[in-house]
Amino acid sequence: MGMTMTQKILAAHAGRANVEAGDYIEADLDVVLGNDITTPSAIREYRGMGASRVYDPHKVVLIPDHFAPNKDIQAAAQCAEVRGFVKEQGISNYYEVGRMGIEHVLLPEQGLVTAGDVIIGADSHTCTYGALGAFSTGVGSTDMAAGMARGKAWFRVPPAIRFELTGKPGPMVGGKDIILSIIGKIGVEGAQYKSMEFTGPGIANLSMDDRFTIANMAIEAGAKNGIFPVDDVTKAYVEAHPCVNPDMKKEFRAFEADPDACYEQTIEIDLSEIDLTVAFPHLPENTHPVGEAKGIAVDQVVIGSCTNGRIEDMEAAAKILKGRRVAPSVRLIVIPGTQQVYLECIKQGWAQIFVEAGGVFSTPTCGPCLGGHTGVLGDGEVALSTTNRNFVGRMGHPGSKIYLAGPAVAAATAVVGTIADPREL
Repeated sequence: MGMTMTQKILAAHAGRANVEAGDYIEADLDVVLGNDITTPSAIREYRGMGASRVYDPHKVVLIPDHFAPNKDIQAAAQCAEVRGFVKEQGISNYYEVGRMGIEHVLLPEQGLVTAGDVIIGADSHTCTYGALGAFSTGVGSTDMAAGMARGKAWFRVPPAIRFELTGKPGPMVGGKDIILSIIGKIGVEGAQYKSMEFTGPGIANLSMDDRFTIANMAIEAGAKNGIFPVDDVTKAYVEAHPCVNPDMKKEFRAFEADPDACYEQTIEIDLSEIDLTVAFPHLPENTHPVGEAKGIAVDQVVIGSCTNGRIEDMEAAAKILKGRRVAPSVRLIVIPGTQQVYLECIKQGWAQIFVEAGGVFSTPTCGPCLGGHTGVLGDGEVALSTTNRNFVGRMGHPGSKIYLAGPAVAAATAVVGTIADPREL
């Protein structure tokens, strides 16, 4: 029996010729990632197991991005603990204010992850890097600690669902609409501890930013990971984003699924049939075409996050907002994913568009996505956000409501004051 892409990557990192779904393996790690919330706990676990030096100071990547710039004294203490650990261990990949970005936008941009890697991160959206043809998955702080100490992690090899993508997305339809549509189809537990493997001719019609968004939200379907095959688009992205750390050698390895790879099921997705999509409160699976959401009043619109804080997302929003004003009843918050995205927004004039439209243009941070800062919701407030989760209380008060959508719908909503179809502006 052949192997899927994920199984081939895991087999190679476990030193095995073959693995099957359900096997327990120990695999070598190419990157161990942590942020300002999860790293302090990992540090304590690391010391508790008697570890003294990380397995490789160039393969541990630490990024304070959730409550940074520090929102309060506790956040400052967390970041200080991470900073002290970085200095003690000689960790070279540390990105804080001024160099920082939202971790899952920053790592690919800086070339710190690549095709064929095995990556664990103490953040559930670590699955983002599957867009590059890597195996990446979120873990707890204890697993992160063990990974920092040993450079290895235990996995149960996941079974896989194959998503056969065909067709071409319609105007303004992007990765967010595609993954919301898929989650709406299979549910938030539809891929529980499975690999979501995206294949088919439709992939050629998706940009890297689309793929990052889709892989990022694989976890919202309960998946262990999401993964795309390596093609010319992937190769071009990797070539344009070489690793910035000269001490961190990255080996590009493209793995292909075998023709007789075993999948639990195959789900066919015609991209041309997907409409602009909105997820209603309080689950990402509660999806509807934008036409069914039109007219719902909102108090706040957020454009950004590890899901939609990339250059194409900023461009899509700027095109809608150019020459228009944000409705007086709406607060618009735009958060670029990294410093490079921030600078590109300035260079292209998009930052000026956001500000002149009446929005706030913020430094890179996760900010309001998890109810952290820079736009926390109050009781009864409603937000339309390009973030990835709309659980009860996710962005603030448990009495608030969150609708999820892509950047074009978000920008149009900010202008109209109610959820809107950007194609009608």
